[in-house]
This record gives sequence, structure tokens and C-alpha cells, in this order.
Amino acid sequence: MQRRRWIPLVLLRKFLSAAICAIAFMALFSVHVHLFPSSKPKDHKFNDKIHTTHDLQSWTQELAPPHLYHLSKDPLPTSKIENLNGSKGNSDYEKLWKPPSNRGFLPCTNHTPNYTTPAESRGYLLVHTNGGLNQMRAGICDMVAVARIVNATLVIPELDKRSFWQDTSNFSDVFDEEHFISSLANDVKIIEKLPNELLNETRVVKQFVSWSGMDYYENEIASLWEDFQVIRASKSDSRLANNNLPPDIQKLRCRACYEALRFSPRIEKMGKLLVERMRSFGPYIALHLRFEKDMLAFSGCTHDLSPDEAEELRMIRENTSYWKIKDIDPKYQRSKGYCPLTPKEVGIFLTALGYPSKTPVYIAAGEIYGGESHMAELRYRYPLIMSKCEKLASIEELEPFSNHASQMAALDYIVSIESDVFIPSYSGNMARAVEGHRRFLGRGRTISPDRKALVRLFDKLNQGTMSEGKNLSNRIFDLHRRRLGSPRKRKGPISGTKGMERFRSEEAFYANPLPDCLCRTEPPHVNISHIIR
Repeated sequence: MQRRRWIPLVLLRKFLSAAICAIAFMALFSVHVHLFPSSKPKDHKFNDKIHTTHDLQSWTQELAPPHLYHLSKDPLPTSKIENLNGSKGNSDYEKLWKPPSNRGFLPCTNHTPNYTTPAESRGYLLVHTNGGLNQMRAGICDMVAVARIVNATLVIPELDKRSFWQDTSNFSDVFDEEHFISSLANDVKIIEKLPNELLNETRVVKQFVSWSGMDYYENEIASLWEDFQVIRASKSDSRLANNNLPPDIQKLRCRACYEALRFSPRIEKMGKLLVERMRSFGPYIALHLRFEKDMLAFSGCTHDLSPDEAEELRMIRENTSYWKIKDIDPKYQRSKGYCPLTPKEVGIFLTALGYPSKTPVYIAAGEIYGGESHMAELRYRYPLIMSKCEKLASIEELEPFSNHASQMAALDYIVSIESDVFIPSYSGNMARAVEGHRRFLGRGRTISPDRKALVRLFDKLNQGTMSEGKNLSNRIFDLHRRRLGSPRKRKGPISGTKGMERFRSEEAFYANPLPDCLCRTEPPHVNISHIIR
């Protein structure tokens, strides 16, 4: 009888012993996995292990380098990770991240059957580009087309070294020169430098008329070959019409811009690394925050600035000789939507659109004017703000590109092109270039803020007649539901404009290469909620 009572006790002991062993084994296994995430020793470098977006939480906990460690202490809730990663059935994905439909449009840059190899060269075209990176990019591609029109041999263009940024970069520092020459060999003859025997040859220096068409180049410019072997274009920006050019010339511009004009291998490599690091946090927004000293000084925009800051910008404008307009009314500029959104306004805009505070945001810009004094509120709303110089790359990694504005801008360009959402705070050269390139590639959302309409809403917030919440969100979302970057035909001039203003009012060719370089290949699937404008 006593033995029978012992049997259940023995069985219970064995069961408890087995359970304790199992728990100990699982605990040991968990510790092992946490301490040794890979076979490599952890030295806090990003490129040791790049996770997919599904590894977001573990990446920030285990692999964040020291200067990002404070971000990893507050891991994203599972629901937030799913929202950022974009589950197809998730309404937040539909609203915030889903790319607009391409409506059946795909790149089509091949020449027509009548296109021929370059005719015999009549002379050499030297080009001095002007402006920042994206202004120079567009100018270079236009000069490729001009060289084709006038039967010229194009000498590798000279980059602008005298602009506001004082960048000493040469063409090969920023672009893949060998690829540029070889990929356009069937379109235009391109050489690295002018032949020695022509270095002392008399040349004509010409500032081509802005937005000129075929007649101007085929007649006025081509006639210069009768007296000169070398033509030097003193500027390259906006020298070719946006519209009404032969299809083969338009397609050549696209081949030059989107296929031939690659960045140099070292810039491409670093740019792709920055993209991988951003993707480690999940889907991300690239924000072209044009709240920079040169932009504010040039445009005369002073909203949210101190009197001392406004005076500093006025003096910069006054002392920059090639900026023609000196007296500017900042209130008028802002009311017309001519000013970039401030960092504070961008934060309100993103919140109103519904982007959660854990959204990774890449700042595609140079130094923000006023630094943290103007960034604090945006950073408070979106703590996962990154930039190439802040958090994403080490000083050693960026050293080869530092002090070269064009090369640093090229890194921003790559991260912006690859982003899930691109938002420019101002519709300048980079905004137009990135928007056009993303249209061409069918890449993600591009949200162009309606600054004129937004200013009126922001003023109501400042005056206390409106508050942040559902009403503001609905107003802002309704304003931008049709501004998501899906394909549409390039806009022509504003009705009633004349002369140069007529050309200036057109949508730039490189901001929207449709219909010239995007062709419909299948019947469109129309989704009204994603068609812009």
C-alpha cells in the first residue's frame, strides 16, 4: 500500500526534472543566439551585417553602432514594424507607402529606325557647366543633344568651380567618364580633352539662348563652323527647349541622363551603402530639406528666422554679384509658395499625412541653416532622422567626399532615388531631377507639397484659428492625394504667358520625361486614388 503511494511521487519528480532541464536548455540557447548573432566579431560597423526590413527590431538592438545605441533602447512595437514594412493588406501601407500605379508606362529610349550614327564632326564643342550638381547634370545632357544637332565632337564638360559652393571636383570625380563616352558612342563623339594642335586655336565663346529649338542650333550656331573649329558654351543650364523637338533628340536626352551619366564607381558604392543602412530601419522617406543658407539667401525667405539670421542672409545676397535680385519681400515670397518649407512645417506636414513618429527619415541636404535650433521640433516628432554626415556614415567613410559639394549631393541623390517616399520641401533643381528620374524608373512615391496652400493652413495654426488633428490631416491629405508621382504628360506653358516667361512656366523636361521617354505598353489599370493632378 505504501509502495503504491510512492509511485505517483516518483513520476512527478521525473516530470519536474525533465521540465527544469528543458527550460535550462532553452534559456542557454537564447543567450547564445543573442550574444553571437553572426560568426563575425561585432565591431559596430554597418557593413558587417545588413538586415532586411523584416530584421528591423533585431538590427537596432544588436547591431546599432555606439552613436545609434540610444535609438535601440526603445524598439518598435511589432504592430509598428509591420506598418513600416508595409503588409499588403494593411490600410497604412495603402495610405503611406504603396507606390502609385505606373498605368502601363515603361521606359522607351531606343532611337527610331531612321536614326544614324554620328555624322562627320564639323568641330569641337567645349562646355562650361554652371550651378549645383543637378543643374549641371541637366546641362550636360542637353549639351549632348546640342552636339548631335550641330555635328560637333563634345569635349568632356568642365564642371562649375566658381559657384556658391566653390567645388573643385572634375568631371571624373563625380561621374563615370569612361561609361559616359562609351555608352553614347553611337550618338555623339566624345573626347576627354581638346587635341593639342587646337589649344591655341581661336575659338568663339557663346552663351546659347535659353530654351532654344532646332532652328536656332541648326542655323545660327551651326553657321559658326564656317569661321571656327572650336565653340565654347559659357553656360549649359536650360539651353534647350523642353518641348517640340524631334523624338530622337528627346530620347537621346533621356539616354544621356538616365543611362550614360552615371556617378563615379566610388560614389555609387558609398551611395548604395547608405541606402542599405537606411533600409535596415525599414521603409524610409527621403526628405530634400532645402532649408540651407544659399537657398534662403537667394530666395529672401526669412520665416521663423531671427533678425540676426535674416540680416546675415540679406548681406550674403547683397554680396553675391551673380544674384541679380537684391530687394525681396519675404512675406510676399512665402504667401506665393516661393519659399522652402521650414523644418517645423515639414514636421507638421508629415504628421498630418499620417506618418508615425518611428518613420525613418533621411535628410537629403547640406548643412541646415541654424542647425539644431531649427531642427529640434522636426527631430522631436521624428527621432529616426538620419543624414550621411550624422549617424549613417563615419568621418573616415565620408572623408573622400567631404569639401566637395557636388560629390556629397550625389550621395543624397542616390539615397533619394532609392527611397520609398521622396518629399522635397522646395521645387528646385534637385527636386525636379529626382522626381523625373523616379518617374522614369517607376520608383515609389514622390509627394510634392503644395506650398502656397500649406502656408495658409500653417498661418491658421500660428494664429490659433486651427489646431492639429483630424481636420488639418484631412485638409492636407486631400490637397496631396493627386500629387503622388504617377505618370502623366508633361505640363506645357501657363496660359497667357509670353516670351521667356512662357518657356520658364513649362514643366522641365527632366522633371517629367513623359511622353518622350515613357511609353504605354499595356492597357492602364486606373486607380483614381493614386493618379496625381
